[in-house]
Formats: sequence, C-alpha cells, structure tokens
Amino acid sequence: MLHPQAQAFIDLLAQRGVPPTHTLTPAEARKFYRERRALTQPDPAEVAQVRELQADGPHGPIPLRLYRPLGSAASALLPVLVYYHGGGWTIGDLDTHDTLCREFCNGSGCAVVAVDYRMGPEHRFPAAVDDVLAATRWVRREAAALGVDAQRLAVGGDSAGGNLAAVVAIAARDAGDLPVAYQLLIYPATDMRRIHPSHTTNGQGYVLTSDTIGYFHDHYIADAAQDFDWRASPLLREDLAGLPPALVLTAGYDPLRDEGLDYARALTAAGNRASYVCFERQIHGFITMGRLLDEANTAVALCAAELRRALVG
Repeated sequence: MLHPQAQAFIDLLAQRGVPPTHTLTPAEARKFYRERRALTQPDPAEVAQVRELQADGPHGPIPLRLYRPLGSAASALLPVLVYYHGGGWTIGDLDTHDTLCREFCNGSGCAVVAVDYRMGPEHRFPAAVDDVLAATRWVRREAAALGVDAQRLAVGGDSAGGNLAAVVAIAARDAGDLPVAYQLLIYPATDMRRIHPSHTTNGQGYVLTSDTIGYFHDHYIADAAQDFDWRASPLLREDLAGLPPALVLTAGYDPLRDEGLDYARALTAAGNRASYVCFERQIHGFITMGRLLDEANTAVALCAAELRRALVG
C-alpha cells in the first residue's frame, strides 16, 4: 500500500491544481520544481563550508558547489561525493538539491561536490554525460586544493543523476584514469527503452507519470537510436565487471523501480558488490521530501551511513 504521507502529498498537488510537468515548457517546469522546495524539503542544514566553484568542460564552464561537513577541520583531507541532481536531464539545479547535499555531507562526514550539468532541450545527449565526466575529473585533479582525497571519491545521483553516476562509474573504469570508490544510485534511470513492467503498473497516479517520462526523454534524447547507447542506458552495457561497490535505492510506486532492480542484479551478476533497497510504499523523488515524508529522512540517513561506511570507515 502507498504510504499515507505519500498519498497526502499527491492529494495536496491535486488540491492546489499543480500542473503536470509534461504540460509545461522547460522554463516553467524548472520554476515549479525550484519553488516546490518550500513545500516538500526540510530547512537546509548548516554545514562547515559552502563554496561556489567552476570546472572547465568541453562545452564551457560547469558550475559546482562544494560542501564540507560540520565539525570538519579546514585542513582535513576528506572523502568526497560528486553528486549529480535529478530532474529528467531537463529540470533541477544546484539549489533544488542543496538541502539533500547538505544532509549527505553532514551525515556521511564526506565533502560533497554538486554538479550543475547542461540539460535538454538546449543541450541534448550526450552533453550531460560530457559535463559530469569533465567535472568529476576536475575534482580529482584539484583534490588537494579542494581539501578532498582523490582516492576516496564516490559518485552519486538521483533519477537522471543516478543514471549519470552509473555512466561515470563505467566510463571511469574504461578509461582507467579516474578511480571511483563507490556509487550511490537513487532510483536511477538505467534503460531509456522504458519497457520494464513498472513503467506500466506505476505509469499513472504517482507524480512521475509515463507522460512526464516521455517529456523528459524527448527533451534529452534527439534520436531514438540513442536509447541503445550505454551512456544513455547503462543497463545495456554488456560488460559491467570491475565497477565500484554500489547502493541502488528504489521506490515501490516508481515507474523506474524495475530498471533500478535490474541494474542492481546486473552489477551483482558481473561480480560487483551491490546492495539493493526498495522503499516499497514510496514514490519517485521521495528522498528530497523530508518535510512531508518520514521515510525520506530514513532514506537520507541510510545513504549517508553507507557513504560513511564505504569512504570514512
């Protein structure tokens, strides 16, 4: 059964007449997503330091935001999570995921670097992939100046960001020049074909609908043949061996649930360490909704604890 708090949130959206994302222009959708923070997200936690940074990328500068956890010494060399926000490769930014990054930072004891990658429809696939790879390599190169440990670098993200984190982990393994210690994949999109059963069973009624998924897909993917490119659909990559340990987290009422489960299974079958947790009563996007959903705070704490275990010890 859907969690009563999740149902109350869905009912609230209906009562307020919030338009479905797929009925909006990208600019309107970005504005709605940004403004919804006040309704759903906890107040942003205090951290020891926040710095606005910029990495060089193949398509131009990439804005970044560095967080250091409360209680950390300025001179401490910290593990680091490079984080890519969700939003269907179309919406979202550093501010929509600011609270979540602060929570991960304080909860794990790691630094967090959030990446404001280019999005569709202005910048279509593979621009986002190019940006997150360039940004992550930049963090590794600048690790000493940033006060982070390049040998304890994790990648993570939610939804579209989970997709990008999985892709970075594969690309880093292939290139051999970017050691990734851990991957945090929160309800990741792993198969652009949208053929898993949960796309049908959960395709309507739970905020992220099949219509909105199609809207996001078509703003990001310019050619249907790109659905089969592993940089868009990491589940379709034949060789998934030799990847860093992973936590794959999904939600029971999410259209992306089954492709997240299948990716966790594929990682394990390839000989990797992968843990899978499904919050059976939750909807897509729930982890940022800690003001309304108790299980969001549980999920944040779980992710932070696993990051601490993997990177801090």
